[in-house]
Amino acid sequence: MSPFEALYGRACRTPLCWSEVGERVLEGPEIVDEPTQNVQVIKANLKAAQDRQKSIADRHATDRVYDVGNLVFLKLSPWRGVVRFGKRGKLSPRYIGPYEITERIGEVAYRLELLLELSKVHNVFHVSMLRHYVSNPLHVIPPQHLEINPDLTYDEEPVTILDWKDKVLKNKTVSLVKVLWKNHSVEEATWETEDRMREMYPRLFYEY
Repeated sequence: MSPFEALYGRACRTPLCWSEVGERVLEGPEIVDEPTQNVQVIKANLKAAQDRQKSIADRHATDRVYDVGNLVFLKLSPWRGVVRFGKRGKLSPRYIGPYEITERIGEVAYRLELLLELSKVHNVFHVSMLRHYVSNPLHVIPPQHLEINPDLTYDEEPVTILDWKDKVLKNKTVSLVKVLWKNHSVEEATWETEDRMREMYPRLFYEY
């Protein structure tokens, strides 16, 4: 039942759901006794549901213990509006790192060796904020040669065209191409107008 019905013994009147004609009206001590009994039943049901959830969670729970020298990821703050170690927004990463454990504090806390930009952050964290990192050589990305201009910029060069599509505007249709750029991944490919790309990089269209 709804909280209103549990406290007052009748359904809440709304434009969408009117109570039935001839509904029961509580008078005298029943006004206090019946809602009190309903609240006790609700508390008992909530306690049973919480105990059931806790038993399931305890069944799958394991104690996590790390050694000094292990590498771990650090979980970021889940609170909305809180600056997440320089990261803000819905698409911010959930973990940063990995960082090395330098000391174990008590049973459930560890001291990490953080970077200089995190020097203002207290470096002791609860075990629930950490996730073990297993070293994998495949995670190492070899550096790519990048030609830097004297003004510390670099020139963007297209590699190939990944896709085509037509964008219908109010008075005309514009042809777009999805371009893969040098020194960028496929996820960073951008949509550009076909006319502009044909004018600036005609070599991309030789094979089409």
